[in-house]
Amino acid sequence: QVQLVESGGGLVQAGGSLRLSCAASGRAFSSYAMGWFRQAPGKEREFVAAISSSGGSTPYADSVKGRFTISRDNAKNMVYLQMNSLKPEDTAVYYCAADRTGLGYVPPHYDYWGQGTQVTVSS
Repeated sequence: QVQLVESGGGLVQAGGSLRLSCAASGRAFSSYAMGWFRQAPGKEREFVAAISSSGGSTPYADSVKGRFTISRDNAKNMVYLQMNSLKPEDTAVYYCAADRTGLGYVPPHYDYWGQGTQVTVSS
């Protein structure tokens, strides 16, 4: 069992930056791939970025590539999402998720989810 708690969301102007954090508790965090997803009102939850258990693989959605960076600190049981050059279309609730079986790009692939943190980007 893994518990995930996101933090770091907020209101920011377009072009600004935010750093989201995801604190994980439970056993064997370092064996899980981790992902960030987001969901805007009226839309489906969509993949943003993921990181393999070792941190060696980090796929991104095309919409955030070059602007967002995912990272992890296995010693601290933490995952981060650095978001730069934010756009109004990045506005959503952002979720952290843990995957026991490897890197995934769709929500059903993930086993554990946090409660989400709101990111609002004003124009």
